[in-house]
Amino acid sequence: MLTTDDEIKKLLSETKTIAVVGASPKPWRDSGAIAEFLMQKGYTVFPVNPKYKEIFGTQCYPDLKSIAAKIDIVDIFRNPDEVDEVIDDAIAIGAKAVWMQLGVVNESAAEKAERAGLTVVMNKCIAVEYRAVMK
Repeated sequence: MLTTDDEIKKLLSETKTIAVVGASPKPWRDSGAIAEFLMQKGYTVFPVNPKYKEIFGTQCYPDLKSIAAKIDIVDIFRNPDEVDEVIDDAIAIGAKAVWMQLGVVNESAAEKAERAGLTVVMNKCIAVEYRAVMK
């Protein structure tokens, strides 16, 4: 599990594509604001939420397996008890890393991801970490 600033900076520096699972167009939801923030920082962002066709003018996908592009980070905005399925899909699509947002803690899912060779960040906000390490 990545915990140091240097490890997180390396991951964010090497990342080009991010799938935001649980993305929402609702302005009061962090998932949408963070997806938009990541787009503004130059990442190619793939919103994932079966409830929407489009978010911020970008096609929204029903699940990770529907995305044709190679995904570097799967950024997870889901309840901790819903993370296992997302981890299984992240492994299936060959993602490089999973990032469980602040408040999303699922130790067994994190261990499963690491055993499959994925880099794991847990219980951290990707936008906060970006601002801290990508100065």
